[in-house]
Amino acid sequence: MTILFIQTGGTIDKDYPHTTRGWAFEFGEPATLRILEKLNPSFEYNVITAFQKDSLEITDTDRDALAEMILAQEVQRVIITHGTDTLIETGIFLQQKISDKLIILTGAMRPERFYNSDASLNVGAAIGAANVLDRGVWISMHGIVKPVGEMHRNLETGQFK
Repeated sequence: MTILFIQTGGTIDKDYPHTTRGWAFEFGEPATLRILEKLNPSFEYNVITAFQKDSLEITDTDRDALAEMILAQEVQRVIITHGTDTLIETGIFLQQKISDKLIILTGAMRPERFYNSDASLNVGAAIGAANVLDRGVWISMHGIVKPVGEMHRNLETGQFK
């Protein structure tokens, strides 16, 4: 089994490097590279970047390009790291375009670089789900994995349920 990880940006991939103008969030290498390094996985994987954007800045043109990227890949299992604000929206978009692959979207409420991040748990749950699910578009957040059409976000708590 091979899993393709695609970086699109979002909080999970944000870093907080010191720049000449102070401290500010910036996108860096995919967080999944660091998570997978710690995991030492027993499966094959590849990590690529589609784009590095805050999810509120992702357009349907970006989503079309992401869908084309996924369709061009030979792998059947894809995990996308994505910002949480429009994660469900992107999932619904991809569900309308792709039906013969397994796509799991995940992200984090705090950057993977933070010690109290939920990134490793969310990516880990997505990896576990990729081992047992066959196809469709799913969301992996806050310790649960659900089909995109069944996942909802509580805007008061930020939790996905």
